[in-house]
Amino acid sequence: MEKIPLSLVVITRNEEDNIEKCLSSAYGWADEIVVVDDQSTDSTVALSEKFADKVLHRRMDNEGTHRNWAYAQAKNEWVLSLDADEYVTEELKEEITEAIKDPKFHAYSIPLRNFIGSYWVQYSGWYPAGKLRLFMKSRFKYEEVEVHPRVFLEGETGHLTKDIVHKGYPDFEHFLGSLNRQTTLEARKWIQTGRHMSLGRAIWRTMDRFPRSFIRKRGYKDGFIGFMIAFFASLYQIMSYAKYWQMKKENVKL
Repeated sequence: MEKIPLSLVVITRNEEDNIEKCLSSAYGWADEIVVVDDQSTDSTVALSEKFADKVLHRRMDNEGTHRNWAYAQAKNEWVLSLDADEYVTEELKEEITEAIKDPKFHAYSIPLRNFIGSYWVQYSGWYPAGKLRLFMKSRFKYEEVEVHPRVFLEGETGHLTKDIVHKGYPDFEHFLGSLNRQTTLEARKWIQTGRHMSLGRAIWRTMDRFPRSFIRKRGYKDGFIGFMIAFFASLYQIMSYAKYWQMKKENVKL
């Protein structure tokens, strides 16, 4: 496949189990591959150097700022942003090639095919759940916060139909580890932005998330995994509140 004027940008930290699959999926197709590494202590950097045109080093301060810096290092106007545990399919590469050859939009959302272990989660709001991952860097910016940063785009968004494959959770242990980290960041975000979260609202959100995921978003069609996703969605709310409550009680300075 002929190279196209596209920069793949990947942020890493201790991703030796994933990074080769990620980068090799775009090698020889994307005109540039940029890896921004956050103090990895495993072989991530060495493995990245086999495929990347640039391997840069920067300590992550917060996700939004870190991603904006990483995208600014790309030489091309069109950027494809992948996480290290994601890769592009041949079908998606063909679709992206056509999209940027004669662009009708300034950015494109791409469906994520999410897996827990070997199971493709098709319900619970997890699929297609398009994410804005292909964009013109001069028109795109993340909110500079630690968790769930919002996207700011000057222009119009189109939608692609082929998937990015996301192998983010090898098992439930990894899923729970991610849940624990994300709820800590969520609580810190509430503190940093001065957001007030009441116990009543936290309880309501906890009770609401399970039926929303399992029934309204048809998580029951994913069986036991759908049940666990709905349960974790509910748990996320009360865990975030518990950490927020403790941070406020102990007057944590962030």
